[in-house]
Amino acid sequence: MATESIRMNGDADRGDEAGEFHRENRIMRRRGPLNMNHYANKKSAAESMLDVALLMANASQLKAVLEHGPSFTFYVPLITLLSISLILQVLVGVMLIFIVKWNLNDERMHHKLDILESCVMAFIFVIVVVNVFITAFGVQQPHSQNSPPS
Repeated sequence: MATESIRMNGDADRGDEAGEFHRENRIMRRRGPLNMNHYANKKSAAESMLDVALLMANASQLKAVLEHGPSFTFYVPLITLLSISLILQVLVGVMLIFIVKWNLNDERMHHKLDILESCVMAFIFVIVVVNVFITAFGVQQPHSQNSPPS
């Protein structure tokens, strides 16, 4: 069996063209090594899109709580939890930008990337827990008999 030498972003010595595309079942597949930077960039972009969706939901919830005013039962806890969630989401977004920008092939950056990715995962866990509490406290007030349901 022939040995293969594959770098993370390099070409493989497989005896064929690394950039050659083949058509199988109407799906384009690329023969050659996986470009890890490209994969990481796509993964980070997907995470960022989910982060934006949650950011928008939390901003909408914050608006609803502020519209209810201080008379709302859980006004202060919800304002606090929503603020923590929004701040952490922005922080995670900035950290994901740094992860995308750094080159995975640079051995000197691997330790920093590991630390940064671990921090991102920890913050995402905290965001999830905070949002569980936000959901538990609820943003909607029960409708009074005078106001029509919307």
